[in-house]
Amino acid sequence: MVMFTKLISWLTVASLLAAASPALATPNSIGTLNTPGTTRTLHVPQSADHSPVISLGTAIDPQTGALVEGYAIIHYKKANAKGGHGGGGGGTTCYAYLGRDTRWKTVESWLINTTNADGLTDAFVLGNTSADILKWEDAADGIVGNGFGSDILGNGTSVPDALDADMDAPDGLNEVYFGAIDNPNIIAVTIVWGTFSGPPSLRNLVEWDMIFNEAYSWSASGEAGKMDFENIATHELGHATGLADLYNSSCSLETMYGYSDFGETLKRDLHQGDITGIDKLY
Repeated sequence: MVMFTKLISWLTVASLLAAASPALATPNSIGTLNTPGTTRTLHVPQSADHSPVISLGTAIDPQTGALVEGYAIIHYKKANAKGGHGGGGGGTTCYAYLGRDTRWKTVESWLINTTNADGLTDAFVLGNTSADILKWEDAADGIVGNGFGSDILGNGTSVPDALDADMDAPDGLNEVYFGAIDNPNIIAVTIVWGTFSGPPSLRNLVEWDMIFNEAYSWSASGEAGKMDFENIATHELGHATGLADLYNSSCSLETMYGYSDFGETLKRDLHQGDITGIDKLY
């Protein structure tokens, strides 16, 4: 088992509302985040205290040779989430960024292992993930459904390989899978690597990985007592594009609102804050 000691970092309301700096703040505590071998179990320590963002430190991006930062964005179940650490406002200002001007500047493909214990077919998981990406890409020009937008996250391929979230350094692959997360209150985790500070022209995203907690039952139709895959995936993919969580109750209709629960389908469709946010970023 390889242990990675990580620094816990909170998203500050002020920095997100200003959208002028990455999701960094004064360190709160020290914890560990690790993936034990081939079991692909993500361990989030109790010392994280339900932090929505965990800093993974810095590493070299193998594709560019640049020094980049990593963040694990934790999606807690509504009853167990601890709010007040995200951004957001009222009306069309309900959006926040992982870092101002930090976005994808190159288009990369992604891999998905669709294996799950709930009978969701390969065609559904791959197809729905692709469709959820298209929602964000379609909205990138500020208008939904007009056939324009931006190619942000590229195309996906279903693979049988065991995929692993990259928490110590990026590996040049964008990976999506159902896996074990030892905290039962966590629905999903999205990990992003990129440059979040410095000259705006140099800020960019270089990798994303996404893990759906296999401890939950997953549904394709918003069933009670199960997590709706489309609902959660659409939210998580917002992080992959560079958007941050919202914890202001006035933004509760937005896809990027940080709380989710069983049977919820509200996050399937983008709302005005989501659309404005992705438009301004791209």
